[in-house]
Amino acid sequence: MKCPFCASPDTQVVDTRENEDGDIVRRRRRCNACDKRFTTYERADLKMPAIVKKDGRRNDFDRAKLAGSMNLALRKRPITTEAVDAAVQRIEEKLLNLGEREISSHRLGELVMRELKRLDKIAYVRFASVYRNFEDVDEFREAVQELTRVRNARGKPE
Repeated sequence: MKCPFCASPDTQVVDTRENEDGDIVRRRRRCNACDKRFTTYERADLKMPAIVKKDGRRNDFDRAKLAGSMNLALRKRPITTEAVDAAVQRIEEKLLNLGEREISSHRLGELVMRELKRLDKIAYVRFASVYRNFEDVDEFREAVQELTRVRNARGKPE
């Protein structure tokens, strides 16, 4: 690692620590030429798949955009930021585990709906109404009935 102060390539690590999650390594370094100290961070550089829109355009995956759309559906609902972050993390892990370079926006939307269904049924219906472009009240009713059928199948009261 080159020293950011004097550009000398002669540096040494004096301390190494991992963050709580174990996915980032922090290293304190000392330059042997100028004796100044600096910190570096290491993390895995994983490439998220590109998102392919319905019209064929490709966009880079954007975690902030994903979280923003979920937060919009969850607006004024009693769901913690930590729960939303965990849901976004699960979606990212699923995308990485697919091992694909590209994924359709439709498939990403289905992953989002699955997570929203787990978090909050109202947010799920909100997101589905926009995502599936409901044209009338009957489509909205079908989405609500789907939730009711799943709930009844698990033996819970209506």
